[in-house]
Amino acid sequence: MVEFTTEPFELDTFPEHAVAARRVVDEAGLAVAVGPFGTGAEGEAQQVLDAVTKLLRETLDAGATRISVQLSVLDDDKTPEGVGTQ
Repeated sequence: MVEFTTEPFELDTFPEHAVAARRVVDEAGLAVAVGPFGTGAEGEAQQVLDAVTKLLRETLDAGATRISVQLSVLDDDKTPEGVGTQ
């Protein structure tokens, strides 16, 4: 699973870097969840890693000045590994 945010934020328009990011995860076939402070996308490990590489390149090319990325390995229950386990 990858969670990401691209900046700069623009409240009046949907910036080109955000359009590029969404296109990349859609084209990768990832399950996407858009939130108010970022986007999450889920898929197989290699699929996610390939999408992150493309996302970084294409959002920077489209004008992003900052990209925050968090990768998590999910277990079978779709929760980050180690979270909520003892």
